[in-house]
Amino acid sequence: MADAHPPREIARRVEHLGVAKAQTDAVTFVVLAVLAGAFISLGALFFTVVVTESGLGFGVTRLLGGLAFCLGLILVVVAGAELFTGNNLLAMAWASRLIRTQEVIRSWVLAYFGNVIGCLGTVFLVAWAGIASLGGGAVGETAIEIARGKVGLSLGEAFARGVLCNALVCLAVWLAMGGRSVTDKILAVLFPITAFVAIGSEHSIANWFFLPLGLVLDRQGTLSIAGVAWNLVAVSAGNIVGGTLLVAGVYWVAYLRGERGREGRSS
Repeated sequence: MADAHPPREIARRVEHLGVAKAQTDAVTFVVLAVLAGAFISLGALFFTVVVTESGLGFGVTRLLGGLAFCLGLILVVVAGAELFTGNNLLAMAWASRLIRTQEVIRSWVLAYFGNVIGCLGTVFLVAWAGIASLGGGAVGETAIEIARGKVGLSLGEAFARGVLCNALVCLAVWLAMGGRSVTDKILAVLFPITAFVAIGSEHSIANWFFLPLGLVLDRQGTLSIAGVAWNLVAVSAGNIVGGTLLVAGVYWVAYLRGERGREGRSS
């Protein structure tokens, strides 16, 4: 059995992948981003069903829900898709001056746009399919409660939870980049993603499923569009900080800082 790639090699792989992503044509990028939004939404829906009416206690229920949510990133990593939060790792290639700032922004905008389309499309299908009626309507009630909990966060809480979330998401992607087989990649994803869900962190793309679904199902009008919008803004900003600074930035300083200069001197 081949060993996993060592951390320094993972750093170089992430850097090279960032260059490839920056050079991907817009149509391909958006199509893959739509898929990622749908994949994350399916994981979010799986989470919602699993935690509905669980009598196992808070911690165990969150653990099982986190494992269910892993479906989303497993599909992204193994099947191939472009997820905004994972693409925050492009900051490594940018820090090495291999891609320009406008290329990073382009990739993030295309990924975010495609992810949102994928999420909203999944919300439409879930509503059309009547998934909320499962469990005698309990699944729908859970979906509404999840959305209410997210809207009830203060901006500071939403931002901080976004930072924590994408630190773990990008670490999951980082670990998966070290794997050599599908099994390696799945195992790499399980623990960081389960952890971020269990501890209540906030994922901007998942929230583009949770919150619109809550709005669709909320017949009492207890969810405000303004509250939904502020959550998405704060969580998205937190995700960027968590991914770019706490993972891409830290590992760039640890493993890639100065490599370009050394390569230039050696040539």
